[in-house]
Amino acid sequence: MTSRTATINRDTRETRIAVTVGLDGTGAAHLATGIPFFEHMLEQVARHGVIDLDVRAEGDLAVDDHHTVEDTGIVLGQAVAKALGDKRGIARYGHAYVPLDEALSRVVIDFSGRPGLFYRVTCPRARIGAFDVDLLREFFQGFANAAAATVHVDSLQGVNAHHIAETIFKAFGRALRMAAAPDNRIGATVPSTKGVL
Repeated sequence: MTSRTATINRDTRETRIAVTVGLDGTGAAHLATGIPFFEHMLEQVARHGVIDLDVRAEGDLAVDDHHTVEDTGIVLGQAVAKALGDKRGIARYGHAYVPLDEALSRVVIDFSGRPGLFYRVTCPRARIGAFDVDLLREFFQGFANAAAATVHVDSLQGVNAHHIAETIFKAFGRALRMAAAPDNRIGATVPSTKGVL
């Protein structure tokens, strides 16, 4: 199998972001976004997705974290899409339930070619430290749009906002790993009756 890696750079007036992803990695993460909590969440994606992830982001953090978090989701989605190529031989679908103490979340991914985010998460507070929890949705919306993936994110229970967020990102990593995994049973075919994704 060819190396499933990709690098995407995106420069705007608000952010400069470079993401390298290796779908068949070891879970290594090299992260520099200027947003410590966000980096903690991205590390969960790498570790539990067993993907190699390098994210370098410079954004207008003096305004707020919004553009950096959203644009990182976009660039990560673009990098994953590029690394997947024409999606021949992948499982296509992935899902995971992840608990952390009282919190439980589920993420389901379909690399369908049709972008859509279905996000059902309620956090008990608006901020985790300095991090605005509304930005979690923006990250996943950016990813779903850029990866042309259908993504369902559900927080099933939880009272601690940090636990809720962490279970979501861990579940996202595991679902991503499952959906992107090679499926030897289908060989080099595209997992769709249409023949394309």
